[in-house]
Amino acid sequence: MVYVFGLTAACLLGAGFVLQQHAAERAPASDVLRFRLLWDLAHSGLWLGGIGCMVAGQLLSAVALANGDLSQVEPLLVTNLLFAFALARWLSGQRLGASGWAGSLMLGGGVAAFTLAGRPSGGTAESGTFRQWTVIGLVIGVAFALIVLARHLPRLDEPPFLATAAGMLYGLQDALTRVSLSIVGTGGVVVLLTGWQPYAVIALAVTGLMLVQSAFETGPLRMSLPALTAAEPLAGIACGIGFLGDRLRTDALALTWEVVGLAAVVAGVFVLARHPAMPGQVAKSRELDRR
Repeated sequence: MVYVFGLTAACLLGAGFVLQQHAAERAPASDVLRFRLLWDLAHSGLWLGGIGCMVAGQLLSAVALANGDLSQVEPLLVTNLLFAFALARWLSGQRLGASGWAGSLMLGGGVAAFTLAGRPSGGTAESGTFRQWTVIGLVIGVAFALIVLARHLPRLDEPPFLATAAGMLYGLQDALTRVSLSIVGTGGVVVLLTGWQPYAVIALAVTGLMLVQSAFETGPLRMSLPALTAAEPLAGIACGIGFLGDRLRTDALALTWEVVGLAAVVAGVFVLARHPAMPGQVAKSRELDRR
């Protein structure tokens, strides 16, 4: 059932990203990296539909995390790009072509190779406080550095950096969601609400959403979705191993296939995201021309 929930969540997340980008590319340019962007987008039915898909996907991914390991669920969620690609292809009418098939096979095969070779096994949500905060601090610090770097680049070069920062925050959000679910299982909802974890999950979700919409607004989907899709599972797996106690097989053969699998996932993500079916920035270009 972990695989069923994980893949269904990926389907909804992929559809949600495409719908959100179609709406965000029409938002005012002055809203980039401002929470006002979310308020303006909330008046778009298309964007609300995308958010609905994303929320449903996040809930199903939480169910998957409650029944599986972070290092097992994260590779499943990366397949959201396959579903995003399928919807974008249907909307654009583009043929799949050699690059579409190659990207799909690399992405799907990479997920399978990593999962079969690594055989992720669960740990506990308990770890030393210093180790936990070190990993959390590193993830947030790298995300913040990427945001600062993006703000010093031309606007059309910002999307990959903003999307990577969002993906890292989403990966950390997945890890803290796992911790929160563990707390509920052992101490109940009251104990959860007295801790910092659920509020950190909400803060990461809102901040990540703002970064994603800013990336969608400033460039076409092919510039942001690859970075977002690749960064989230890598950050999530790092958190799982770093402070959740997740374990992977570490013999030479397993490590080789794990690296090959992750490399294939990243390559497939970028190949698919550059396919002509992925939405461009027609609406934004026209808006800038009018200005």
